[in-house]
Amino acid sequence: MRYEIPDPLDPALLTVLIAAEDGLARLDERAGRHAVAEGFRERGQFFDAAAALWVAGELVHVEDLVLHDSHMDARAPSHELTIAHAVLRARRRLDLADADWALSPPGLSALRGEAGAAVRHDSLDTSALRDDPDETDAPDAADGPIDSSLSDAFAEIDAAIARSARLLDIHAGSAVMAEQPVIESQSSRVEPTGQLGLLFDDDWDETARLDAWRAVLPVADQLPAALGAALLFDAWERIEPLRRQHWLGSLLVGAYLRFRGKVGSHVLAYNTGLKTIRHERRRSKDRLTRLTGFLEAMSAAAELGMKELDRLSLARTQMEMRIRDRRSNSNLPGLIDLVLSRPIVSAPLIARHLGVTPRGALNLVRELGVREMTGRGRYRGWGVL
Repeated sequence: MRYEIPDPLDPALLTVLIAAEDGLARLDERAGRHAVAEGFRERGQFFDAAAALWVAGELVHVEDLVLHDSHMDARAPSHELTIAHAVLRARRRLDLADADWALSPPGLSALRGEAGAAVRHDSLDTSALRDDPDETDAPDAADGPIDSSLSDAFAEIDAAIARSARLLDIHAGSAVMAEQPVIESQSSRVEPTGQLGLLFDDDWDETARLDAWRAVLPVADQLPAALGAALLFDAWERIEPLRRQHWLGSLLVGAYLRFRGKVGSHVLAYNTGLKTIRHERRRSKDRLTRLTGFLEAMSAAAELGMKELDRLSLARTQMEMRIRDRRSNSNLPGLIDLVLSRPIVSAPLIARHLGVTPRGALNLVRELGVREMTGRGRYRGWGVL
């Protein structure tokens, strides 16, 4: 499949391209200097992960994702919630890695969960490679530096999870086909692959498809950053390199914009903007319609990001006014930082982070006046709208 260079001066593209470039630049400038920048980045990880499932046609509640990430599930996690958490972990990995790592063959291999693919972290502390940033709060967390092979272990775990999920799908499909006539297919057959017998598609070569997608990178590099990212996402949607990790394409949009320096302060929460684009435009047969839709999604993501910064800034000011006359050793400032770094916080989460009892956590929430978000009697959560 060949991708020609779109004309940036095309009247149908020029207006939306200028709006996307301007919006992304403004967001990057504010997010890089804002007082709540750290909380903005962390909250964006959760919102974008939930939005990625929404774009794929699945519903995952943000509060469930927060509780699952903190190992405090209110119920057994669903398959969709597990995928959303994989998106969340991949976003954190992109945020910690170098700007050009995700687009390189080793980076793509690591994101796919292939064993032996390690994150390049020359400029990072090795402790930053933990998949779960809250692990440092655990009682049994190691005090010394983390071994460099830890990322390999995570990659192997991801690969094992992927293999298990594929095997479960096969067993589920077998139960259905047992009640139907057997239909032979030349494109799919069950073959042994060493340890497991998995459904194998001869016509679906993920490595070759990834190479075909990476061949579009030189074309995208000749275009403005926003249009190049839109072209890469369009190529990902048409080529479909990864069948089980198709959601990775939207994350690579943010990685590419970071690599080009357009949004260097964080990995853009592109899925939050993609939600605003109708499915008919995202999957249109006309490439110009698709590209304009993807550019408008970037503008929408930038606008939503600016509103989120304003909302967090206002919430921080209001909460700080409540603790102006508190004693110097009060836990309320720590609670403010925690509330601004999560879409929703629970009493056990507050207790664990601040080192207080669950009853004390409830008292702190009452003193700070944080709004209750879930409307439930159990597993309640508080946060900033």
